Amino acid sequence: MTRPETIVPGEVTSPYPIYLESKIISGFGRGSAELGIPTANIPINDKLSNLETGIYYGWCRVEPDCNRDDTKNVRNDGNEVVFNHGNALTDEELAIFPMVMSIGWNPFYQNKEKAAEVHIMHKFKNTFYGATIHYNLLGYIRPELNYTTKGMYFYEDRTLQNVTNRKI
Repeated sequence: MTRPETIVPGEVTSPYPIYLESKIISGFGRGSAELGIPTANIPINDKLSNLETGIYYGWCRVEPDCNRDDTKNVRNDGNEVVFNHGNALTDEELAIFPMVMSIGWNPFYQNKEKAAEVHIMHKFKNTFYGATIHYNLLGYIRPELNYTTKGMYFYEDRTLQNVTNRKI
């Protein structure tokens, strides 16, 4: 597969920036477990549903919900997920970070439903399921791709991170 050149636009143009917020939900359990690429999964809302599938870039911030106690949910794969609502985040982790976001069907995994996954470019010490993520999309990078191997998926993620970090 020939990977298209990853170009992050030099300036923000209409319809961007797009400002949104959402609760962080549990995903499919693949990002961290299979690929070592933790993502903040968010539900597809009307605004995200109307965007072209693909990869976007921007900034985000995670906000804890200090009024909520931990809860446990069971993911579709049968694994239990603790929703700590971001209450274990450190002060440093409450900063604004660059991010890349995938909106689409993840053809490599043959998803049956559209997904939105935010890869925050920061290594967090704990999970933050149930917290609120505030994010802005500054632009569109490229359409979503199908990969032949998990290694290609991982390589592409690292490439997107490097290009985005240099640009924003």
